Amino acid sequence: MIRKFSEKQRRVLTWWMPGSPDARREAIVCDGAVRSGKTMAMGLSFVLWAMTCFDGQRFGLCGKTISALRRNVLTELLPRLQELGMACREKRGENLLILRFQGRENRFYVFGGRDESSAGLIQGITFAGVLLDEAALMPRSFVDQACARCSVAGSRLWFNCNPAGPSHWFYKTWILEAEARNCLRLCFTMEDNPALTQAIRERYRRLYSGVFYQRYILGQWVQAEGRVYDFFTPDMVGQPPEHCDKWYISCDYGTVNPTSMGLWGRSGGIWYRVKEFYFDSRARMRQMTDGEYARELEKLAGGREITAVIVDPSAASFLEVLRRRGWRVQKAQNDVLSGIRLTSDCLKEGRIVICRDCLDCLREMECYVWDLREGSGDRVRKEHDHAMDDMRYFVSTVLGERQDGFSACTVERKS
Repeated sequence: MIRKFSEKQRRVLTWWMPGSPDARREAIVCDGAVRSGKTMAMGLSFVLWAMTCFDGQRFGLCGKTISALRRNVLTELLPRLQELGMACREKRGENLLILRFQGRENRFYVFGGRDESSAGLIQGITFAGVLLDEAALMPRSFVDQACARCSVAGSRLWFNCNPAGPSHWFYKTWILEAEARNCLRLCFTMEDNPALTQAIRERYRRLYSGVFYQRYILGQWVQAEGRVYDFFTPDMVGQPPEHCDKWYISCDYGTVNPTSMGLWGRSGGIWYRVKEFYFDSRARMRQMTDGEYARELEKLAGGREITAVIVDPSAASFLEVLRRRGWRVQKAQNDVLSGIRLTSDCLKEGRIVICRDCLDCLREMECYVWDLREGSGDRVRKEHDHAMDDMRYFVSTVLGERQDGFSACTVERKS
């Protein structure tokens, strides 16, 4: 059980109590740094509020995905609730958590707000309150629908997130307009988490630079500029290893746009992009067929035993051609921003190395930039991004599957 809370965590735990100076508020937003203790304080306070103020009501627990919410919130929260004397029964098939405490029983429904279609999942239900973990990662339609479900007298809204850019809808709606919405906004830093040692705080500070340092260490909603991988320098380019114990090929497929394939080999626990194939149909003034691309992939493999070919998930026809030719294919994980973060982390830590023969990949590293046009948000320009996409596909799909929720990165955008 947590034995000590910071002043800011105590404010989160007590803001709803009678006599609190914040008791008149109808919502709370806790944003700020990673590992700042806001998630646990919010989850614990939300449940204590629900079980103290209501009986026989329904509540919403929302994350970007249901599995992410269970991993980031419920896994840590449920043992602490049981230590407080609550009886917890989870019905995973129904995405339902039933809590009993001091003669009261309430139901907590678990939802994932992955995309625009998720708003339909939450329609029609009435809540006495809703907690949205990582609200800035959810589409506005889902968040708005969740808020609209809270029509029980005394209901309140609870939001928790890390910062994004200053043009993000959540920042404009709930951070800048917190007072107008009668919302308590608390910005956390790692100093607000007494469970972290100073050594751990310093380690996290070293993992970030630039805009993501400002966002995830300082807790600022800031815009960033320039090259995506602007930390990448020529001395980070590597030599192909003599021997590799495992091989993958990653592929960003295009017909009019370029097609890029990278051959990845593991040596000494490090993944090397040792060779590549890159074809720009516009520059060559002709297009290649799926069959021709499959033959080029076979040449790139060079008789090596390929564990899997990681392919752009939208390339349905090419995926089918590869399957029919006996390749083990895998659709790539394609969350762009999280993929960039993880790729940046891997490049900085030396977990992946781009070798000197990958000329088009190295060229794109210099040209791959953020889209700075107004209203574009955290997006990259769709230019010089084909080798960048196949590299990101490999990292997100092969290395990302071993991550459990938190991935440090060191990408910075500069003008």
